[in-house]
Amino acid sequence: MLVCFLGSAGGEVTGSATLVESARGRVLVDCGMFQGGKKADARNRAPFVSRQKLDAVLVTHAHLDHSGRLPMLVKAGEKCRFYGTPATNDLVALILRDAARLMAQDAERQNRKRQRSGQKAVEPPYTVDDAEEAIARLTPVPYNEPVEVASGIRACFTEAGHLLGSSSVQVCVDEEGRTKTAVFSGDLGPKGAPILRDYEPFHQADLVVLESTYGDREHRPFGETVAEFEEIVRDTVARGGKMLMPTFSVGRAQVMTMILAEMFREGKVKPFPVFLDSPMAIEASRITMRHPELFDDEMSGFLREGNLESDLKTYKATQTVQESMEINQVNGPCLVMAGAGMCTGGRILHHLKHNLWRNGTHVLFVGYQAAGSLGRMLVQGAKSVTIHGEKIAVRAEMHTLGGFSAHAGQKDLLAWLDVMAPCRPKVFINHGEDEARKALRARIQERHGLTPELPDEGTVVHL
Repeated sequence: MLVCFLGSAGGEVTGSATLVESARGRVLVDCGMFQGGKKADARNRAPFVSRQKLDAVLVTHAHLDHSGRLPMLVKAGEKCRFYGTPATNDLVALILRDAARLMAQDAERQNRKRQRSGQKAVEPPYTVDDAEEAIARLTPVPYNEPVEVASGIRACFTEAGHLLGSSSVQVCVDEEGRTKTAVFSGDLGPKGAPILRDYEPFHQADLVVLESTYGDREHRPFGETVAEFEEIVRDTVARGGKMLMPTFSVGRAQVMTMILAEMFREGKVKPFPVFLDSPMAIEASRITMRHPELFDDEMSGFLREGNLESDLKTYKATQTVQESMEINQVNGPCLVMAGAGMCTGGRILHHLKHNLWRNGTHVLFVGYQAAGSLGRMLVQGAKSVTIHGEKIAVRAEMHTLGGFSAHAGQKDLLAWLDVMAPCRPKVFINHGEDEARKALRARIQERHGLTPELPDEGTVVHL
């Protein structure tokens, strides 16, 4: 049995893809896109699995950096099925359709320019048809029930607490009369986060692949972060200011909507206009409400005890481009939630372009900003940025609210591993920048006497 790291390694936090191979089967855990940085497009287009066929792909959750290259497997001729929980599959379908549409639009834009300059046309990484074929192969699996995904290979999915339907995955490989077990954390959520239940760790592993997005730090306690958010909102509303929130359409948009609903219900601030300016976030919210079986007790109680529609009477979901453009005429107070969460594309770029240079604008970052992204530049204090080829001065005030992160901090990552540590597994730390990986490795060494490895892209481990 071998494990090969094909993405989200070597200090990367995107492009998740890890191959598990035995003498009888080949299974890929996640198949995500690289995001951020000038080389992302080229890396996404490059072949990343050898010509030997795959038997299955196990999708830990729906985010694009974990599912976005599934259609490229279809395009490359792979015939395998893609396994995920029912909620994950619902969200993957939404995300892949949106990605294919945006890629087609981007290719069309580029080709108009290339035609004028006499250059050859470019094709998108994959087409809408490729995405639809990938969606057709999505196969639902329940939590906590092992399923055979290849000859001699079983997979079991358990709650990861990161996103609706998110999972950690245990892969059991039978080979030469022995069974070896590899556990992949996927992206873990923090304990006590809203809407979703907490993660459930596995108890047995010979090899563990652990994410480390926030392996070098703790998030501010969620309650304190909510209080800070409420204070920013009240102050900005009192001043008639405009708030922009780059928001991951799947996950973060729903959490922030619930927090605003609670603020309005409890009278913490007088209701003001809130715009969810993202067709994908709107649909993701609908999908979320179709899976109440995944809600934690607090969310279930909140829905029972009040009327969400009444709480959100000043909340408007803007589907069309025209509706989005009309938000520019709204001076404030108001709050605009729009994707993409790292400001790498989407409608948030238009809102930033029209408002970053204005005094009195507040930009609220409620999620991770990857190196190379526009969001990271703004968080780090850039005085000007380029959006759609235009240089924009930055006069808006930036707020980073890390306690809203859907990723576990160091303490929760360690607690997840604690359950399997007595098995003395080999531990590999991926999905984190190098400082985060090294800090988490040091804490694991100190806590358990294990020495985790920090794999690079292309690292092969024989178990």
